Amino acid sequence: MGSMPKILIIEDTEEVLSALYKYFRQKNYEVISASNGLDGLKAIETEQESLDLIITDLVLPNISGVAVISIVKNKFPNIPVIAITGWGEHPEALAKEAKANLVMEKPFKLNELENAVRELLKS
Repeated sequence: MGSMPKILIIEDTEEVLSALYKYFRQKNYEVISASNGLDGLKAIETEQESLDLIITDLVLPNISGVAVISIVKNKFPNIPVIAITGWGEHPEALAKEAKANLVMEKPFKLNELENAVRELLKS
């Protein structure tokens, strides 16, 4: 891991993506973003060597966040994944099944998310 941890954020809601992007940039993270599951997977393939953590929404166009998590955990089991969801119980169970390291429900506080990121990067 270089001096700045590199995280990928996959989120289809532009305001949320932009808020997360800005927040983590200010906190000295290198941030890559994708607005759907397919672009997210492409970014993961490209950046796999240097990627420290992934934050993904569960409900995404093209390929769902749950599918993204399964693929990541299959191919790159060492990359921690945080799933974020605004949809009650159901996707949360799926995310756990897909082996997300953590599931956070929207709305969450940005500092809570960042604390979770820091904890996962430590382990």
